[in-house]
Amino acid sequence: MHENSLLLFKKYALPQFAAGMKVLEIGPDAFPSTYRKLIPIQDLVWETLDIFDSPQLTYSKSDIYHFPIPANQFDMVLSGQVIEHVSHIWRWMPELARITKPGGLVITINPISWPYHEAPIDCWRIYPEGMKALCEDSGLVVEKSFWGSLESPDVRHVVPGRSLQHQPKILKIFSPILARFGGRVEKSFDNITIARKPKS
Repeated sequence: MHENSLLLFKKYALPQFAAGMKVLEIGPDAFPSTYRKLIPIQDLVWETLDIFDSPQLTYSKSDIYHFPIPANQFDMVLSGQVIEHVSHIWRWMPELARITKPGGLVITINPISWPYHEAPIDCWRIYPEGMKALCEDSGLVVEKSFWGSLESPDVRHVVPGRSLQHQPKILKIFSPILARFGGRVEKSFDNITIARKPKS
């Protein structure tokens, strides 16, 4: 999990959580996931789903487009750094909407500037307008869709790319020095979208 994804999550997604919510995280990075660890609320039902096999997942080896979950189950469906690895996103997004309760939220965080990274494939970089189109076609109403970088806000000259901790060792060493002298520094740009499923 990279820094900008976490910063966007903290700023925009974290305020959406409330005690008693039932949450599904798609493609967690760990157990508990990095996102789950950021939420101070203990009274959450937190389930997980992935296409991979793991006994720690609630839903293991799931079909990408047909989750083994009845409709209208979750107050929130969350995915971070997942949608870019889904080939048919126009089939995937309606499945997220289907399992979300009326009035519930679908929150998606996806990279904009990251280089190709297959896991097992890498297909998309999606800006707010693209996310709005996907959500609207899936019956969701977008409440917020923002793209940008919250990393190193004091850096003036930026090259869109990866977060510092994921850069080659030489850049990790020299980027802070470059930033101090006004040089161009690589940082991650991502998009977060918060969409609601209408109640009727």
